[in-house]
Amino acid sequence: MDHTLEKILARVQKPGRYVGGEYNAVVKDKATVDCRFAFCFPDTYEIGMSNLGMRILYGVMNEMEGVWCERVFAPWADMEAEMRQAGLPLYALESGDPVAEFDIVGFSLGYEMAYTNVLNMLDLAGLPLRSADRPGLTPLVVAGGTCMYNPEPLAPFVDIVSLGEGEEVTGEMIQLYRQAKAEGWSKEAFLRKAARIPGLYVPSLYDVSYHPDGRVAAVTPREGAPAQVTKRVVGDMDGAYYPVKTIVPSMEITQDRVMLELFRGCIRGCRFCQAGFVYRPVRGRNQELLTEYGIRACQDSGYQDMTLMSLSSSDYPDLLPLCDGLLEWCEPHKVNLALPSLRADNFSMQLMEKLQRGGRKSGLTFAPEAGSQRLRDAINKNVTEEDLLASCRTAFAGGWSSVKLYFMLGLPTETDEDVLGIAELANKVYQVWREHTSNRSRGVRITVSTSCFVPKSHTPFQWEGQNPREEYLRKVTLLREHLRNKSITYNWHDPETSFLEAVLSRGDRRLADVLETAWRKGAKFDAWSEFFSLDTWLDALAAHGLDPAFYANRVREKDEVFPWAAVSDGVKESYLWRERERAYAGTTTPDCREKCSGCGANRLCEGGICHV
Repeated sequence: MDHTLEKILARVQKPGRYVGGEYNAVVKDKATVDCRFAFCFPDTYEIGMSNLGMRILYGVMNEMEGVWCERVFAPWADMEAEMRQAGLPLYALESGDPVAEFDIVGFSLGYEMAYTNVLNMLDLAGLPLRSADRPGLTPLVVAGGTCMYNPEPLAPFVDIVSLGEGEEVTGEMIQLYRQAKAEGWSKEAFLRKAARIPGLYVPSLYDVSYHPDGRVAAVTPREGAPAQVTKRVVGDMDGAYYPVKTIVPSMEITQDRVMLELFRGCIRGCRFCQAGFVYRPVRGRNQELLTEYGIRACQDSGYQDMTLMSLSSSDYPDLLPLCDGLLEWCEPHKVNLALPSLRADNFSMQLMEKLQRGGRKSGLTFAPEAGSQRLRDAINKNVTEEDLLASCRTAFAGGWSSVKLYFMLGLPTETDEDVLGIAELANKVYQVWREHTSNRSRGVRITVSTSCFVPKSHTPFQWEGQNPREEYLRKVTLLREHLRNKSITYNWHDPETSFLEAVLSRGDRRLADVLETAWRKGAKFDAWSEFFSLDTWLDALAAHGLDPAFYANRVREKDEVFPWAAVSDGVKESYLWRERERAYAGTTTPDCREKCSGCGANRLCEGGICHV
């Protein structure tokens, strides 16, 4: 270990974040490597190491001969201050080498509030922030993740954006880079060839023009660049890489367990949910293969907890036999099996009994999203009040005494009656507990949580405006005043971070200047309340003559050109608009398993068939 680093670690919180050396971390001989990839996660070690996508791509790249992928996480404020004072640049955990020495620096972005950390990490690495100021081929800066379906706020800072699932396209990009490096290509020549790889968007090859009122007029590709870049998907999940042999952290992380990915995509089509659209089509893994993966991952890592992961895990068609197969091994080995948030319309006594067998009985989580059936239909949640109450009835009769209910405020078409419906629904859940609990003396904990609706790209609600912060807080107050039951706890998300998220989620390329100004004024770790300052961002927006309400609160017209016009997730925009119209008509759309609604994503699957 570097002597300077050793002295620093004695003075910072959680030094385990910065030392590496974990079980199953990959260390290679540099003499056998011709491409080094610094995989950067713009948040803390605990958050980044809990990201399954990062674990998958880490394994995929390190299985490539001649390629070494190493991990880099954002240092906490105390560590950053020590590093800057000591002149210690940002480094990778496996080798301890400075990030600036790597061939490719890649960022995984799932949340807009991490944007300033990207800039901060580039600066800590001693790299110029903007692509135009990094003229050489090395290091190349790339970015991927859900946020990159609108890459424009970060466009001037990155060289390449990888759209969709990275298992295949990452390897193709690396192989082209290795050729360019060996043959001495210029960066410009490499980027032009990279733009021909399906799924790679090169921001510098697109010009953006604006109307006088600030709306985007056109996104125009330069010669050789495609008019639109479509995401990549992995067609065969059974053949896709799964990190059975994964890094075991040397300190506690947020998701400290085996994460077993059942399938990708979602059959449901909730109109507010970006993930439900951008991860289409649905592709599942074989039940026997999942059982093998789960057991092998626990055996290798020693984990005593396993979570069945997907956007809607209870929609996995072979869930019950999968649980049986896993529990046959988990029970005698004292491994707890768990599911994340459940759908209220397919929670069963059978499933509940299997979860009980898996170990400790944790609380249940349901996400009705809206308080009235009218609004649930408008957002296409396809869950009824009776679905929720029946599931709670089953749970309470089976001995559960804790339920969390998640809702959104500010959804399109929402009225005060819909808001009050949340309180009514929570009270009905309480009454169900009173009537069906097997142990009333234990009491019940019902937690109602609300977040502020954020319109996202590539959804039917991408044209909508977010409620102004004052309106959101008025609705919070209205709901709070009607939740008087002492057994019901109400938590709400602050509107300030959601407001900025809405600005960035539908922002254009002009926000890059705002982003840099906010970072220079101290913005970083914006997802963390102890760091976030909306005033810093408002000052930065004002400095560049931009109105945040223009991005967050304005309703778009049908024919408006979106900043992300050159990026496609495979779902037709005409379909999204039709779904928006159905929302205002209060008409639901059946799930993909029941009937194909023609969104267009099946074109991305082999043979044109969604694997549901």
